[in-house]
Amino acid sequence: MRILQDFELSFQHELKSIYGSDEIKSIFLLVVEELLDIKRITYPFKKDDIVCENDALRFRRILQDLKKSRPIQYILNKADFYGELFEVNESVLIPRQETEELVDLIIKTHATSSHLKVIDVGTGSGCIPIILSKYLNQAQVTTVDISKEAIHIARKNAQSLGEPVHFINADILEWDYIFSDQQYDIIVSNPPYITPNEKQQMQQNVLAYEPELALFVEESAPLIFYDVISSFALKHLTPNGDLYFEINQYLGPETKDLIEKKGFRQVQLINDINGANRIIHAKKSI
Repeated sequence: MRILQDFELSFQHELKSIYGSDEIKSIFLLVVEELLDIKRITYPFKKDDIVCENDALRFRRILQDLKKSRPIQYILNKADFYGELFEVNESVLIPRQETEELVDLIIKTHATSSHLKVIDVGTGSGCIPIILSKYLNQAQVTTVDISKEAIHIARKNAQSLGEPVHFINADILEWDYIFSDQQYDIIVSNPPYITPNEKQQMQQNVLAYEPELALFVEESAPLIFYDVISSFALKHLTPNGDLYFEINQYLGPETKDLIEKKGFRQVQLINDINGANRIIHAKKSI
């Protein structure tokens, strides 16, 4: 029989060509919590526990998946975002810290407001609209995505977290055929923004498993979604309403310039925790 620490050593040895030691430790502790309900804080006191054969088999299966560079979030079908667990699979992006920063900015900026009408463009797992619905006071939140599979996952997440988000399955590039006279106080989007030339800088687990539709834009039109969504906002954002984007860190000034030329004011280019251009916040003219 093997003890728990034996599996930690196996993870470290067999995954060292893919991940750093600290990340392997974090992944292993997620697996331990999922399989054995042992919390990270108590693991040091449990690492000499004997692992039964059934659990040992489950550890080995997960390790084999990880060796193929499959993200742990897809293996466990869950990801943490802003303190909540979201169901995820290969039809949606894994929520990331940068997007938490975007959501946190919106929540803090509008903490004293109520009954805001919000629309999120590019639903994915639903992490943005669901968290905004949870933390903005009595907000009415709508979200739109071209992917039926993403809408399905996001709707399940909204139901499990008890948030009344309204879902629209549509292509935002055809917004003028979909929306009529709806007005929103906040428009937010984390659209596809990675160019093909950036693929060489990306990890294999992202390229092989996360949905290309949610990641990539054509090299010839890297700002197409910012252009289209800004045009949508010109018509459907209330006077003095707020526009928020997560952006490509390499195209910060270009994205800011595009939005300013659309006629928005107070366009702010905001860095993330790592110092990279990551968020744009703009106001619609009164």
